[in-house]
Amino acid sequence: MRRTVCERGAQVARGSSGIVAGLTAVAVAVVAFLAYQASANAPDSVVDVSTSASAPASTKKPAAEKPTPTVDPLAVPAGSGTGLRVVYALKQKRVWLVGEDGTSSGTFPVVPTSSVSPPPGSYAVYSRTGAVNGSDGVPIEHVVRFTQVGDAVVGFSAAQDGSLPTPDPTLKTGGVRMTRKNADQMWSFATVGVKVVVVP
Repeated sequence: MRRTVCERGAQVARGSSGIVAGLTAVAVAVVAFLAYQASANAPDSVVDVSTSASAPASTKKPAAEKPTPTVDPLAVPAGSGTGLRVVYALKQKRVWLVGEDGTSSGTFPVVPTSSVSPPPGSYAVYSRTGAVNGSDGVPIEHVVRFTQVGDAVVGFSAAQDGSLPTPDPTLKTGGVRMTRKNADQMWSFATVGVKVVVVP
């Protein structure tokens, strides 16, 4: 009788362990299936942390660059003083006729007759001539003189024939030529005593 009871107990134990193993296998299969379904139905916005951590830095959107402010090349040069004045920019080869309020009533290009240029600074119109022969021998008009460099008198003018010179570095003349139309403007604006500011 004892042997029979023991044998039955062993059979029950074997049967129970088989059920537990079967249930465990089913549970693992269900969990795996649910995990697969979850990953298959996950939205695109969900990002794998391990993938994003190794993503290259170049995928980041660069910060927007600030636009470079535009500068008006024909604006009255900064640092050219205040009040009524003629501004002569040596590098730009350009003059501005500036009113008392600081606004320009006209700007135009000029052509020096030679390499002689006045040093940057403030001058004043000291003499004017309606028509005369220039130091380069060309008949000129509306001559507005404002300084002297060595023996060369420096002033604005226009050739009577309307031509503009080709600067000659061998000449030591101080003429700064412009068109006849622009010389008319200069003549009306730059009377004796008007300030002339020369900037680099």
